[in-house]
Formats: sequence, structure tokens, C-alpha cells
Amino acid sequence: MSLVLQTPAATADQAARHFLDKLSVETDVSDVWNDLHHGVTGFQVVDVRSEKAYQECHVPGAIHLPHPAISSETTAALDRDKLIVVYCWSPACNGATKGAAKLAALGFRVKEMLGGIEYWRREGHPVEGGLGTTAPLIG
Repeated sequence: MSLVLQTPAATADQAARHFLDKLSVETDVSDVWNDLHHGVTGFQVVDVRSEKAYQECHVPGAIHLPHPAISSETTAALDRDKLIVVYCWSPACNGATKGAAKLAALGFRVKEMLGGIEYWRREGHPVEGGLGTTAPLIG
């Protein structure tokens, strides 16, 4: 018996909808880097980790907004005309998901950057912060 085939696959139309829906709320490190590197300005990057983690190492130009602190007051300065791309530590961290959910509930368009700062660094992209590339990869 096949573990792959025991559950019937979605139809092509169902699969297309599913994957497009997924892409509407997710992006990845490579795509964010590509756009930042080429001067795309239609989105803002938000680091939702702790103050300490942000100060040690973050994506260049990222805004710091810890996910527990997200509220209408703390997001007042964010540009509502731009997509927000949130990230946290790694694929094992759900801080970005929590932050994205709170931002969406406040009416922002938002995507989660899969891989977080860990994969940003693994791909060799530049960072800012007091420890830079020597900062811990996990929090």
C-alpha cells in the first residue's frame, strides 16, 4: 500500500488555488533579498523578534516591532499602502505567524518570510546589528 497514494490528490484546479493562496501569504528569503537588492519599495520588512535579537542582528532596513507588542498604537507609523513582510528566527519559530496574524487583524496586507533570519544568513545576505553574523541563529 502506498502512503503517498492512499489519500487522493487534489484536482489541478484545487491544487492551483491552494498554492496561489499559499503564495499570497508567504514569501521567501531569496525573493525578499532580490527585491531589496533591486530597490523595490512596495513593501516594508518587519522583524518581530525581541529587542535584544533585533539589536544583535537583523535584515538591513527592517523595522523592529515585537509580535507581543503589535497593536493599533504600535503600528500607527507603518505605511498602510505597502505590503508588510514579517520574519522571526527560523522555520521552527512561529513568531512571524503570530505577528502576521495580528497585523492582518489590524487591516494590513502581510506576508511571512519563510526561513526567518536563520535562512537569511544561511544564504549569505547582509545583516545589520551589533553582533552581525556572529549573533546566535536561534533565540
